[in-house]
Amino acid sequence: MSQDNWNRWGPEDERGALNHIGPSQVQHAASLVRSGQVLSLAQPLSPRTPVPQHRAGVQHFMGRDGGDYAAGARQPGGFQFAEDTVVLPLHIGTHIDALCHAWYDDTLYNGFPGSGTRSTTGATRCGIDKMGPSAGRGVLLDVAGLCGQPLADGVSIGAADLERAAARAGVRVGKGDIVLIRTGWAERNGPISFNAEPGLNVEAALWLAEAEIAVLGADNYAVEVLPFPATTVFPVHQRLIRDFGIPLLEGLVLGGLAATGRHEFMFAASPLPVAGGTGSPISPMALL
Repeated sequence: MSQDNWNRWGPEDERGALNHIGPSQVQHAASLVRSGQVLSLAQPLSPRTPVPQHRAGVQHFMGRDGGDYAAGARQPGGFQFAEDTVVLPLHIGTHIDALCHAWYDDTLYNGFPGSGTRSTTGATRCGIDKMGPSAGRGVLLDVAGLCGQPLADGVSIGAADLERAAARAGVRVGKGDIVLIRTGWAERNGPISFNAEPGLNVEAALWLAEAEIAVLGADNYAVEVLPFPATTVFPVHQRLIRDFGIPLLEGLVLGGLAATGRHEFMFAASPLPVAGGTGSPISPMALL
């Protein structure tokens, strides 16, 4: 089977395509900041955050709040405080997939064994804690804008669609880019389905991988099109995460960014460094 980026950065590498981003890429990205506007690309997290049926949602508990003081809790020196606890899956809302999240043939990115990912230890290789922060040139490919409306469920985005979106935006996808795809999926009125959505096909994914991008993100749940093509299961995840070492950033909020008209900007984000985690909620920013 294909091993497109294996050993490219050495046999012990666990960061994959993020290695495409070096100091020069970060410096160039910083030069794209013009207005100083900072725009969040993240969904709010709460018990109302949509989640697929096989995952638990957010659970939010207050450990100390105003009710404790109303019930007579001590207030030494007049001091009062509140604190809380959140229990949540690592793949919820706006989140990023670690390179241990998806694999096939019992082998992770760079040839590490899939057997090293266990509930007792987490991922011993390619966990989210190995990823570190990301900062670089963000590129918005607004396929929904190209079509003049959000894409319908099941619409497959191919390489030609990405080329047209890039040409319309006047940008060229290149080495070390963090590429964000707007489908409009989450912007439509009414309930969303986690079983059907527009997204990339394998051809488009390989076009981006061959451009040596660092991260691929989208405003939908899976990045790739659902339902999958016949006889396949998460083919884009398999090729990009396992073969190319490209992390997938899912559930982005891109309507506001598209409204600015900016398609090239500085991108910055950092996952929670959960030791051995398969992913992490993330709060990415576009610096315009």
